[in-house]
Amino acid sequence: MKKLKLVLSLMVAFWAFQSAKAQSIDEMVKEWERAKAYTKEYLDAMPADKYDLKPTPEMRSFAEQMLHFTDANYAFAAAATGEKSPIGQGESEKSADKSKENTTKLVMAGYDFVINGIKKMNPAVMGENVKMFGRFEMTKGMAITKCFEHQTHHRGQTTVYIRLAGAKPPQEKLF
Repeated sequence: MKKLKLVLSLMVAFWAFQSAKAQSIDEMVKEWERAKAYTKEYLDAMPADKYDLKPTPEMRSFAEQMLHFTDANYAFAAAATGEKSPIGQGESEKSADKSKENTTKLVMAGYDFVINGIKKMNPAVMGENVKMFGRFEMTKGMAITKCFEHQTHHRGQTTVYIRLAGAKPPQEKLF
């Protein structure tokens, strides 16, 4: 009887551990879906004729900022999830068509790539190491975290662009 209780206890503990790990994948997906919706609000807030706006000549334009982090989303997510990126390195930012419509399409596709890749991940691989950009080694989980930080950083920068264009940026969306 003691062995049976021990086996059942171990099975329950294992199930709880697996559920907690699966929940973290679900939480990651939820956060990325929130980031996607928030970024869409930014894309919508910027007037179409201001997508080429640069606060100073040496800075990226609004569209280039959005497309820059989209390229990084593909690179980080491909390394972390093992999914093959459908675009080449820097391809989004190099796009000749930086219109509101095309930029929005490319940025949303980048978020979909990240979200779908995370959904397919086995939580057990989050601790495995990957090499980013040929020189930085980190866990797959950390690569996703760095990717999230990067897109947040660049989206935040575009708040100023939207204000310079005479438009109102979206309200903060932490939850």
